[in-house]
Amino acid sequence: MKLKTAVITLGLAVAVCAPWQQSLADEAAGKATMKEKMFIKKAADGGMTEVKLGQVAQQNGGSDDVKDFGKRMVDDHSKINDNLKDVAGKMNVTVPSKVSATHHAVIERLSNLHGAAFDKAYVKEMVKDHKKDIAEFEQAKNEVKNDDLKSFISNSTETMKDHLQRIEKFDQAK
Repeated sequence: MKLKTAVITLGLAVAVCAPWQQSLADEAAGKATMKEKMFIKKAADGGMTEVKLGQVAQQNGGSDDVKDFGKRMVDDHSKINDNLKDVAGKMNVTVPSKVSATHHAVIERLSNLHGAAFDKAYVKEMVKDHKKDIAEFEQAKNEVKNDDLKSFISNSTETMKDHLQRIEKFDQAK
C-alpha cells in the first residue's frame, strides 16, 4: 500500500511540475512563455480593436477632431499591430485574426452611434481603454523575458501615452 501511495504521489508531482518545467524549457529555447503568449494575443486583440474603432470614428464622428484622432488610431495601431506580428512570428506565436467577442460588442455598440453621441461615447471608450492598456503593457514589460517583446512594449507604451494625452484633452473639453 505504501508503494502504491508513493507512486501516486510521484505521479501527481510530475503532473504538477511538468507545465512549469516545459515553461522553463521553452524559455531556454527562446520560445515564448505562457505569459508572453497571453500578452501577445491580448495586445493583438486590443490593437485590432483600436484600428476598427478608428475606422468607425472616421465615418461616424461628428467633429473633425474625433475623425482626425480616429485616423491617427488607424495609422498608429496598424504600425503597432505589424510590429507585434513581426515579434510574435520570431517567437513562433500566432496572433488572432479577428477581435474577441468582447471587443466586437464594443465596436458594434459604437458603430450604431453618429455625430455628437458617437464622439462622446468614443472619447470615453478611448480614455478608459488607453489607461487600461498602458497599465497592462507596463506590467507586462516587467514580466516578459524576450528582448524584442520588451522593446515592442516600450515603444508601444510611448505611443499609447501620447494617444491618452490627446484624447484626454477631448474628454476635458466635453
